[in-house]
Amino acid sequence: MIPYFHVDAFSQTAFAGNPAGVCPLETALPAALMQQIAAENNLAETAFIVPRPGTPAEYDIRWFTPAVEIDLCGHATLASAHVLFQHLGFLGDAVTFHSQSGPLRVSRASDGRLTLDFPSRPPQELTTHPTGLTDALRATPLHVLAARDLLVVFNTEAEVRALKPDYARIAALEYVGVIATAPGPDGVDFVSRFFAPRVGVPEDPVTGSAHSTLIPYWAQKLGKTELHARQISPRGGDLWCKLRGDRVDISGYAVTYAAGDLRVDAE
Repeated sequence: MIPYFHVDAFSQTAFAGNPAGVCPLETALPAALMQQIAAENNLAETAFIVPRPGTPAEYDIRWFTPAVEIDLCGHATLASAHVLFQHLGFLGDAVTFHSQSGPLRVSRASDGRLTLDFPSRPPQELTTHPTGLTDALRATPLHVLAARDLLVVFNTEAEVRALKPDYARIAALEYVGVIATAPGPDGVDFVSRFFAPRVGVPEDPVTGSAHSTLIPYWAQKLGKTELHARQISPRGGDLWCKLRGDRVDISGYAVTYAAGDLRVDAE
């Protein structure tokens, strides 16, 4: 059997934020089995963490959507740290996860808020928009930029909320996902939504990795390095962000919804 936790990340209450599966392992599983487990869980991401021998504050981490393995995931990393701190007796104030995207440190504040130390992925403006983008969005953005994901910028929060994209056409674009963003209301610097049907996630509720691109964009746009962000999916979530050169801090809370075991032979 495999220990399993279902955690709602970037939320202080259940049924909000972004649900992630977390599987703490003693040794790594075959990738095919991890993909099967993630598909069975059918959450945006399931994280698998394995301790590094002789280094109690360091773990290897991998993330799988129901369809593919991905290179960076914020909410499932936040959820993994939450599981270590809240359920597995980890006593330190910070843990480091080693991933395809390099080392990712997660620190814990006295009020329980967790902070991800992630790479910054600044977007570059595209002179030519990807073919079919407007039809895919069913809307015309003000600006289009790209890093790992497409970043489409709108004038207002209302425009982002109103988006009803064509997921089949979004999936046909040559990017992991599409981030839609606009300036936020009072007290919120910017809002966003994230669509990634190409990797099996039509709309992700709260996307930490997207903020690796959103933070440098809005920091430059607004002339400030500390930002309050809100993802305005139906579940929604708040993120407190900071730009630190080629790194970003992404902070939020997490709550455990369920804990148990997967009746899967890990041998």
